[in-house]
Amino acid sequence: MKPAAARFGRVDRALVAALGCIVVLLIGGALYDRNFVSLDYLLQQLQVAAFLGVIATGVMLVVLLGHIDLSIPWVVTIGGMMSTAAAGHDGVTGSLAIPFAIACGLGIGVVNGIGVAYLRVPSMIFTLATNAIAQGLMIVHTSGFAPQDHATPAMHFLAVERTVLGIPNAVWVWAALGAATVVVLRRTSFGRRVYAIGNSERAVYLSRGNVRHVVVACFAIAGACSAFAGVLLAGYSSKAYQAMGDPYILPAIAAVVLGGTSILGGRGSYLGTVAGVILVTLLQSILSIVQMSEAGRQVIYGVVIIVMLLVYGRGPKVVS
Repeated sequence: MKPAAARFGRVDRALVAALGCIVVLLIGGALYDRNFVSLDYLLQQLQVAAFLGVIATGVMLVVLLGHIDLSIPWVVTIGGMMSTAAAGHDGVTGSLAIPFAIACGLGIGVVNGIGVAYLRVPSMIFTLATNAIAQGLMIVHTSGFAPQDHATPAMHFLAVERTVLGIPNAVWVWAALGAATVVVLRRTSFGRRVYAIGNSERAVYLSRGNVRHVVVACFAIAGACSAFAGVLLAGYSSKAYQAMGDPYILPAIAAVVLGGTSILGGRGSYLGTVAGVILVTLLQSILSIVQMSEAGRQVIYGVVIIVMLLVYGRGPKVVS
């Protein structure tokens, strides 16, 4: 009981810290511009946060294992490009565009998982190589030009429309995905193994737990989430474009670690990740308002990751 209590205590402190930072950002934004805390603007920020939140869902699972996924940028791009390409392909109905794009991301995730779990290649190296391969394939697919295909009505509906209580549908999609993730992590043996592998992969292996299958599954889910986020972004922008996933790699990792998930694995909660996503989104908004350059934003994200690694990555791991 004591180790579990300690773990939850640490997660709670991280969550409280993230929520406190959110309040500070809201107050600071309101002092700069009163419209910053208006209902319409906050709903717009939630809509933007939903895209990052879908990506962060998959990132969290991989980080809980003690791994990292650097293929996010071009898996997101593949999701957007493949969904619009399928929608514009003769003989393919628009209803298949979204599943096809998610399947593409799922396939890339499976390849990442096999490379890490079976070939024993460090996840940072393998996923970085996968990202480069995906980039090359998309450049060949588009001949280096912006795709001319457009998003389907279903993609636009999920990303932009507001059909329930005036809340963007993208937020409801993120909420549904988050609820499913919470159930999996807290109520299933798969979720317990994810935490256990992050704490001690060797211990799980010696207890005859199927480490490889869990690792492949988490990377597959991460790939599917990234591709689905690409679908939503294409629906939001009405079309896909080159490097549409590049701005999400550092914010996604930063959101996960800001929420208290140890970047070394084995510790973290999805509620913390939600707080981290909202925090990063508000931070991005304020940086845009004050006209911070993209280079400055990347420096801030990098510093955040290093600081959170020092704060939450140095403590002893505990068995979930």
